[in-house]
Amino acid sequence: MDASAPTHTAADYAAFLQQQLATQPHNVMAHVLGDEQIWIKRAGAPHGMGRYRAMAALAALLRLDALRPVPNPGGPAAIATEVQRLRDLAARGIRVPVVLAALPHGFAMRHLGHTGEEIHSLGNEIDHAVQAGDTAAVLALWQQGLDTLTQVHHRGTCLSQAFARNLVRCPDGEVACIDFEDDPAAVLPLAVCHVRDALCYAHSTAIYLHASGTLTEGRERWAAWVAQGSEEMRAVLATSVRRMGWMRNLPTNRKLGRDLQRVRAAYDLLAQG
Repeated sequence: MDASAPTHTAADYAAFLQQQLATQPHNVMAHVLGDEQIWIKRAGAPHGMGRYRAMAALAALLRLDALRPVPNPGGPAAIATEVQRLRDLAARGIRVPVVLAALPHGFAMRHLGHTGEEIHSLGNEIDHAVQAGDTAAVLALWQQGLDTLTQVHHRGTCLSQAFARNLVRCPDGEVACIDFEDDPAAVLPLAVCHVRDALCYAHSTAIYLHASGTLTEGRERWAAWVAQGSEEMRAVLATSVRRMGWMRNLPTNRKLGRDLQRVRAAYDLLAQG
């Protein structure tokens, strides 16, 4: 988050937001207002519900509540959800982009880095550590993601899609959370939401543990993390992992594509022997 003090009033942000919503060519764009970098997100087209019905059918077939879809209607409804969630998470002490102004068709938020400074997702940073052969950094960064989930869950809430791409590293090295167009807790029990976060994080990161040769230690850390969860969360996760047992038959190489390789690596992390 930019260390400099804000130099604009709420009215300045609101006026700038209104102007840019009418003129910016893309739905999400960075702008500089004075000495501040801000992002403006404009409502996209409403989403169809067909893909959610298909996902619901798959979740029912596999008997996995954590895979039940969380509808994102798109349009102004998604903007309202994201603004509400960002404000709620910030009020709970969770690092997220600061909402500067909001209108029905879009909102403005402060850049998580300094003006003009690019920030990277946790997923990208772990991948870079893998490529550099720095196994200590791989585990440290991966643990940061787990610690972020712990903080979120202990404060009585959940993320939306807890993939490593939606966790970003700020200039001070701390992790912030982004992308909140849906609200899992509005449609799922909180324990299921926590398992959903866990599965998303495992799916997006276990492949890095596998590639760096740190899966064994990663599994030990995962077990310790799970042990900190609520009894209900642990029960839902254990049931989910049992019902995903068929994943052990997936190949570990890239023969069936990177996505299935990620699924298999995640199962190897989750199964615990």
